[in-house]
Amino acid sequence: MDRDFLIHITSQSLKLIRVENDYTQDKMAELLGISKKTLVQIEKERTFANWTTTIAICALFRDSPTLQNQIGGDPMEVIELTAHDVIIRPKDKTLGGYIWWKNVEEKNGFRLQQNVLSKHFRIVDEENYRILSTFDELVAREKWSIISQKI
Repeated sequence: MDRDFLIHITSQSLKLIRVENDYTQDKMAELLGISKKTLVQIEKERTFANWTTTIAICALFRDSPTLQNQIGGDPMEVIELTAHDVIIRPKDKTLGGYIWWKNVEEKNGFRLQQNVLSKHFRIVDEENYRILSTFDELVAREKWSIISQKI
């Protein structure tokens, strides 16, 4: 998933996200820091949100079922991956990947998974903590190789 595709998905979902949260166009425009005219243009699919607005939508509505279903999980994780390519940081808890994830490989409780919608990869441990996220399969497999050798 690249930046343009993420902008496209988020723009197409904006009206549903607004309705899902019971916001008026005026309130939604204010929250996103855009004019009502711009919001209307995005909702009518005459234009797309810009990258900054896309980030704001994903950050403010990261728990939106509409947005999560379109992106395949946490919108902010996909935003970060789009911006940085690879995320390696102190582990954060996931739900285990039972909805949008397929297990590519498993070993001793660790799983290399791929998101079925965004196609990005991640490695989670036996307690469902994310160790790595990336769109780059080679990077994911290299880290997986290191983890599986230690096990």
